[in-house]
Amino acid sequence: MSHRLRGSQTWEVRASALARKTHNVIREIVENLQVEPNPNKPLIALSIGDPTTFGNLNPPDQVLQAVRDSIELLKSRSYGPGKGHQDVREAVAEYCSHQGPVTPDDVILCSGCSHAIEMAVTVLADAGQNILVPRPGFLIYRTLSEGLGIEIKYYNLLPDQQWIVDLEDLENQIDDKTAAIVIINPSNPCGSVYSKEHLTEILDVASRNCVPIIADEIYEHMVFSGNEYHAISSLSTDVPVLSCGGITKRFLVPGWRMGWVIIHDRQKIFEKEVREGLNNMTTRILGPSTLVQRALPAILQLTPQSFFDEVLLFLESQAKLAYEALRRIPGLRPVMPQGAMYMMIQIKMSLFPQFKSELQFVERLMSEQSVFCLPGKCFAFPNYMRIVLTVPEDVLREACDRITVFCREHVASRDTLKEVDSNTVSVEPVDEVIFANKT
Repeated sequence: MSHRLRGSQTWEVRASALARKTHNVIREIVENLQVEPNPNKPLIALSIGDPTTFGNLNPPDQVLQAVRDSIELLKSRSYGPGKGHQDVREAVAEYCSHQGPVTPDDVILCSGCSHAIEMAVTVLADAGQNILVPRPGFLIYRTLSEGLGIEIKYYNLLPDQQWIVDLEDLENQIDDKTAAIVIINPSNPCGSVYSKEHLTEILDVASRNCVPIIADEIYEHMVFSGNEYHAISSLSTDVPVLSCGGITKRFLVPGWRMGWVIIHDRQKIFEKEVREGLNNMTTRILGPSTLVQRALPAILQLTPQSFFDEVLLFLESQAKLAYEALRRIPGLRPVMPQGAMYMMIQIKMSLFPQFKSELQFVERLMSEQSVFCLPGKCFAFPNYMRIVLTVPEDVLREACDRITVFCREHVASRDTLKEVDSNTVSVEPVDEVIFANKT
């Protein structure tokens, strides 16, 4: 028999491999930036994907009243089934009927859309496998996957074609270890909305290669005029789809953490293991908040269409305002979004040779003008930055004015560009309007 002698051991407590390998990419990038704002200018944060931040966008009273009513219910205080209460799943199935045939058994309630994404990724992929993610794209997929040993492979979106998927690149990324293709539509960070024809082309790639799809559709229905939203599951005849959604963005309640995974599986491909696997996964947190669950049927059924229309009208107006202001700024090229609540802006870095990257550009914009935008590196897409459109109109106008001043002060002169070019740095074609406007 062996005995440990007091004092003969030392503490050695380590974090798990999962904990050590889990990183929030956006947070790490932002925290490593030297981003002290100009103390003489109020900070304008165009970086935060929370529509409630500035207090100008609020849910309608029907949504708030639903939660007030839920508080009074005894059954809203107790545990619920892991996958959610039956009547709540029925309400979600009805709300999501545009996605194709949906029954309550196809619905699993989650603690927000990020939890839905985590469930979709972990039920389909094992360590050593990979999932395909758009570039630029929302990097929560990397955060959720890397700690589990799941590889992230990127496929490109095409900025000059309204951020559609580069189908050839998508298919080239698929190998025998590919567990799923992630489609974000409408897009974060691009604000693109895919046509029915383009979604069918994506499904054709998935079908040929027998790869299921994870559809990140948290911005569903948030589509500007002249565009139409289609759930990719509604167009699939054979490709199984796990659709991830929730009330975070459309209903303006991100902190309530209520989302869902919906199983679309017309050929019963998920029937043997994936459905059971998802049910198993629900036991890890014993189900999402019953308080919000009990309010969810009323939220989904009673929120007036006029509320959604007003929010969309505001977001589209903001997008047009920002686009018209930013497209006139020397060295920037905004891409007009078709929906969601973001805009991607190209920074023509050759016109700003004093900055080595868009990270430095963003840092200096913050330190001089107190405007904070997310650098493209946060979305695996350098030389771009993302702004949010949910800020009040006067704040957005002020931000665009400050960005204009910053770019005019830092855009290179003709002589500087000639010098840079002579040092073998490639320089993009320079529009004469840049110099005409640099006053």
